[in-house]
Amino acid sequence: MAEDRGAIGAPRGRPPILFPLFSGIETLPGVGPKAAESFAQMGVTRPRDLILTLPHSGIRRRPIRNLAEAMPPENVTVTVTVTRHVPPSGRGRPWRVICSDGQGDLQLVFFHARPDWIERQLPIGARRIVSGKIESFDMHRQIVHPDHIGDESAPLPPEFEPVYPLSGRLTQGLVQRAAGAALTRIPQVDEWIDAALLQREGWPHWPDALHRAHAPQGVAGLSPSDPARERLAYDELLAHQLTLALVRRERRRRPGRASSGDGRLRSRVIAGLPWPLTGAQSDAVAEIAADMAAPHRMNRLIQGDVGAGKTLVALLALLIAVEAGGQGVMMAPTEVLARQHFRALEPLARLAGIRLEVLTGRDKGDARANILTDLAEGRIDILVGTHAVIQKTVHFHDLRLAVIDEQHRFGVAQRLELSAKGKAAPPDMMVMTATPIPRSLALAQYGDMDLSVLNEKPPGRQPITTIVMSDRRMEDIVARLREALDKGARAYWVCPLVEESELVDLTAAEARFQALRAIFGDQVRLVHGQMPADQRDQAMADFASGRARLLVATTVIEVGVDVPEATIMVIERAESFGLAQLHQLRGRVGRGSDASSCVLLYQDPLSETGRRRLQILRETEDGFRIAEEDLVMRGAGDVIGTAQSGLPRFRIADLERQSRLMALARQDAQAFLERDPEMTSPRAGALRVLLWLMEQDKAIRLIDAG
Repeated sequence: MAEDRGAIGAPRGRPPILFPLFSGIETLPGVGPKAAESFAQMGVTRPRDLILTLPHSGIRRRPIRNLAEAMPPENVTVTVTVTRHVPPSGRGRPWRVICSDGQGDLQLVFFHARPDWIERQLPIGARRIVSGKIESFDMHRQIVHPDHIGDESAPLPPEFEPVYPLSGRLTQGLVQRAAGAALTRIPQVDEWIDAALLQREGWPHWPDALHRAHAPQGVAGLSPSDPARERLAYDELLAHQLTLALVRRERRRRPGRASSGDGRLRSRVIAGLPWPLTGAQSDAVAEIAADMAAPHRMNRLIQGDVGAGKTLVALLALLIAVEAGGQGVMMAPTEVLARQHFRALEPLARLAGIRLEVLTGRDKGDARANILTDLAEGRIDILVGTHAVIQKTVHFHDLRLAVIDEQHRFGVAQRLELSAKGKAAPPDMMVMTATPIPRSLALAQYGDMDLSVLNEKPPGRQPITTIVMSDRRMEDIVARLREALDKGARAYWVCPLVEESELVDLTAAEARFQALRAIFGDQVRLVHGQMPADQRDQAMADFASGRARLLVATTVIEVGVDVPEATIMVIERAESFGLAQLHQLRGRVGRGSDASSCVLLYQDPLSETGRRRLQILRETEDGFRIAEEDLVMRGAGDVIGTAQSGLPRFRIADLERQSRLMALARQDAQAFLERDPEMTSPRAGALRVLLWLMEQDKAIRLIDAG
């Protein structure tokens, strides 16, 4: 973001106390243009960035009195006398400097170093402190390119030396010196963390925390649980959560449109269900109804496990909009999912006595024109569709609620276009995700939204028996599948790739389809993402109707496919999938009243990670526990998908190992704003400094706007 600069060249608004940290990195001693370029490759362009770039590891250097104490290979610091130089014996050979401690010799080895530099650093007869990794080579002790060379008056290198990330031409010595210089620019600031929390956690104040984190005394000082690192991580998370809380408050201040339903339509649907709502569903509907009845705009995330009944909650929310005299829309990322939602909701809409329609890019001509006319004139109560529902030709009579399914597949622009469809005011917004996300990631990614969690399954859902088996038993699997299909069962067979790849040895769906078709004939269909939409829909329709009994597919069926009669799921090369993806795929069965099973086929040899992943699947069907395990095993970016994760990029905070801090920061930020909504207290002033330091410009603008 471009900065507004005043007459002295400093950004307007930023506290002057922070100016030294926001100058260019080249203002640090020893950092020239080339070093600045290398720092920029790491995202470090100012001293502020460097003080927030902590060492990632360390080297322990053991001081020894003489060479006999060394236990190669290890890092040591020792005092020796230079006895002679041995220039290279040929091209590409090293320069060797022979040193002695009076009892034994040590060779210092240099490749491609300038002879004048070596002779200046290590003149014959000089006493030198040298430090580096001592090794044994051809019966001689040697250190290749010592890390430190100094005379006896120089201080000894630290016994534990921090190691920073590097890029380009940077060296450890240069980064250490630059970081040391940057640390001298840290100002004394008022404490922005609540005093009681600071004392309870045993955290140091901000300047002390930075100095300690840059000078760890051992491996423990590099751990995310180290008090200094934990405090610095909390600073990042607190700034992030305070920003989200301010954004949320700002949204609530904007006028929305109250939509109060009388419950008549919802009661008809609930009365016609084969079993009652779960407690989690009832709670979510009550939260949504309260939000929609309020004068501000709803912005709520519905996060549910596989089979927890999100679609029913969505319909009941949409019925509130209809009861209030308005309309609702549900937008799904694919045509398959949109039409499936339509099929699932249609019988419930009939129970309620309302009109439900579906609109996708495939709808053309008179059929499309009739839907658009009826929608604009208010004769359609709820519209289900793909991104086709946000096209300029689509007009609602009175849109009150927009539901977005699998929102991570939509861009911000598409959500804004959907918001613009409301006439009097932007519609209430409800977002659904079928992927259980660990709480720490949900707070980071969706912290500006209110959260409802569906963590119960309706009573009719059957547990799924999960079997882990080597693909060497493929014939056994096919034989058991034949028995099941002969008895009328329906089954999925999931393969990782669409066509053979020499780089990744995974069985292709095309090849597996041909093999199974040769065995089971016309009972088999194929579905993958590269097929034309009409062919894919036809294959799905054949499977849903029972004309086909075995569906070979890629992960295109991962989310939302709902065929209650399907009771068998075979996942080939299961070890190549992520935990959350396996859980989603398994959730395609067990959706009816019959017992279901999932077979996880793996290829030997199975890695320890692969074994652990499949073991977790066998142990539990709890999507939230699986998501937490997935987070530990793969990391935050992979769990949500790095490109579209929406996760903030923290320099210090580790969402996998410091999840407790995220919840703490959210609680702290919300409690603070409740106590001091206009941010006028002394702590508020300190928090403004934190927001500037963490470059939360949006939050600062919201505060300034009042």
